[in-house]
Amino acid sequence: MTVNVTLVLLPFSAEIVTFVFNLIWSSCRYRGFILVLTFLFYTAYHLSRKPISIVKSELHRNCSTAIRPADLNITNNATWCDWQPFDQDNYQTLFGVLDNSFLVAYAIGMFFSGIFGERVSLRYYLSFGMVMSGVFTCLFGLGFYLNIHTLWYYASIQILNGLMQTTGWPAVVACVGNWFGKGKRGFIMGVWNSHTSVGNILGSLIAGVFVSSSWGMSFIVPGLIIASTGVLCFFFLIESHLPPKVNLTSPSSNTFMSLCQSENERECEPLLQNASSGDRTSNSGIYTESQEVEEDHSKAISFLGALRIPGVVEFSLCLLFAKLVSYTFLYWLPLYISNIAHFDAKQAGDMSTLFDVGGILGGILAGLASDYTGGRATTCWVMLILAAPMVSVDLLCMLLLCGGLVNGPYALITTAVSADLGTHECLRGNSRALSTVTAIIDGTGSIGAALGPLFAGLISHSGWNNVFYMLISADVLACLV
Repeated sequence: MTVNVTLVLLPFSAEIVTFVFNLIWSSCRYRGFILVLTFLFYTAYHLSRKPISIVKSELHRNCSTAIRPADLNITNNATWCDWQPFDQDNYQTLFGVLDNSFLVAYAIGMFFSGIFGERVSLRYYLSFGMVMSGVFTCLFGLGFYLNIHTLWYYASIQILNGLMQTTGWPAVVACVGNWFGKGKRGFIMGVWNSHTSVGNILGSLIAGVFVSSSWGMSFIVPGLIIASTGVLCFFFLIESHLPPKVNLTSPSSNTFMSLCQSENERECEPLLQNASSGDRTSNSGIYTESQEVEEDHSKAISFLGALRIPGVVEFSLCLLFAKLVSYTFLYWLPLYISNIAHFDAKQAGDMSTLFDVGGILGGILAGLASDYTGGRATTCWVMLILAAPMVSVDLLCMLLLCGGLVNGPYALITTAVSADLGTHECLRGNSRALSTVTAIIDGTGSIGAALGPLFAGLISHSGWNNVFYMLISADVLACLV
């Protein structure tokens, strides 16, 4: 049917329209549509996480430089412009409570999220997670309009949001694993994983628009965006390449799959194969599907079984230290820039996006290097050892170079390495391990993500230099692992 529709449209369409049509609807090229869709989903996840780091410098400001309204009758000139309870001297510790309420809940929930992701519909799971993440992000922003000044309210919202955000990563990686080919995995996933940095950049820019006037909208707008993306997921995500979601048994599909075989068999094969090799190849060597594809009855892998896969523990610990560095920058960089360079909240947020720009380039570079050399671990080691001294150079260079050298290994481990390990040969064809392995690796990394901002909040009292010494130590430990 796809081929027939394309032939009808061809006389009336430009070449680019035909290309896009084929890209989206052809059986093999449908992967491109799924890749774009999952990219948008996880961009929305990170977009909704970023506002807290932008708003921090507005919740506690240098009130001596702010213009005080004439009708404001407040005796404390030092904190009149701050938002209670963050007007106290220990505001950095209070910010650390908010960060860790989210990150600890995220780290704990991630280990369970992978187990759920292997056993429920990914479409429903992602849709529910994005809508609920949007609700809790909006509730945080409503604290501004409802004039809420209690720490427990904001901390509780962060905990619930952290749990909901765990639905994202294992599910989107599993979706990509169900669809995408095995060839050039590092490069493709390096490009795809730029959604993390793109989400951070968009989140910073959107939050920066509202932060100085009404910081509540810095949360509400991203919350509405991720909730809307959840609705999009519900209606458009096709989570698997198997029938009946996409019919690969029709004549047109078989014809196209034969075409794909002639182009590049490894690119067209999904990461996870449920059919045996006898079902997939005929005597002529052409890819075919039997009229009835046998359902995969293999049991989802256990938590301990996933830990026994060679490399899972080592890469999990490496990600712990790499993510410690990355999330310390994510949550504290705008405040650091505001304090050191004396920028306002919007300027600091805009400048902090350079770290994520470097992250996009670093993720792609790490993927290319690992594909070319065949060494995932070696690529991570080289980039991390180069990242350690970069935190002590000029601010602008630090943002770009650290963003690339830290986020490159981070991106490689959470995507290509997770896919490698989740489809390891020791699994003997069990296709229901990718989500669990991804959750273990990212969950362990999230422990580092929780510790980094916490340590930064405690150490920053003694000077920002000590925070950077901590980041250098974490980079070295990642290299040693």
